[in-house]
Amino acid sequence: MPVTADGLPETATHGDPGPPPGLVVVGRYDELPGYAVQRPRGADSWLLTWTVGGWGTLRQGRTETGAGAGDLVVLAPGTPHRYGVQQGADHWRFWWAHCGARPSWTAWLGPHGRGDGMYVVTPGPGGDGPHARIEAAFHRMLADARWTGTGTPPVTAPPASAPADDRVAVAVAHGTTARELALCALEEVVLLTAGAALGARTGAGVDPRVRRAQELIAADPGAPHTVRSLAAEVSLSPSRFAHLFTRQLGRSPMRELREARLNHAARLLESTDLSVERVAAASGFASPFHFNRVFRARYGTPPGAYRAAGPMVEA
Repeated sequence: MPVTADGLPETATHGDPGPPPGLVVVGRYDELPGYAVQRPRGADSWLLTWTVGGWGTLRQGRTETGAGAGDLVVLAPGTPHRYGVQQGADHWRFWWAHCGARPSWTAWLGPHGRGDGMYVVTPGPGGDGPHARIEAAFHRMLADARWTGTGTPPVTAPPASAPADDRVAVAVAHGTTARELALCALEEVVLLTAGAALGARTGAGVDPRVRRAQELIAADPGAPHTVRSLAAEVSLSPSRFAHLFTRQLGRSPMRELREARLNHAARLLESTDLSVERVAAASGFASPFHFNRVFRARYGTPPGAYRAAGPMVEA
């Protein structure tokens, strides 16, 4: 029997395996106490939930977790599971998706495995991180799943605010185009949540202002960063910023910048056919002569020889 949005039960009936793995089904619920779904044989497809507000509880096999705002919980198929509004919570607002997982997701979700085919990706402490972009990806997934593949593609920007009674929204992506677009949006969710969690772990113990300066440097190493400009971005005086950065990381901001520029240049040499002069400029080095000198000091060989010895991909 084909699955339609109207036919999806609020609470699974006994033996209901959920949507088949070939379908992509996405929805947003805002459920009240008493809501629960139980599948004694598990689902035939993967289930991903991302919590917007309130609290939920999910159990897969013998593994259980709570889910609060920003938590991505992924349940693999074939294992008994149950989920619902957490006891004592007044509601659980969450996005969910049933689908077949892409093989590439395994590497991103693997470090967050809890056992029994459950993966829990939690946001880092402090700040919303990529929250807005993740929610926008789900809105896009919902819109793309409803597209027939003909006519004008849907507008995917999320509404400024949802109506007070907008508790349920569900779409089933039947066509190939709709399925692939929806899976692309869901892959963005997986990458954003897992990437943000990794960044939070690697930056543990580092002052948020220092971490922010690192992010600015890594995002665009070729930009004309200075101690003064970076300090202004994190609302510190240049002297205080330089002292804090060096004390926490063991290297000065300008040393961090130089390393980032050299790493960026090495990647460009490996993966593009840009001239050495253009690589230098794109990496923030005003003088090709200076670039050649510091690159050789860092990698033991001049840029041209480094490129000749490594892989080459046409730009």
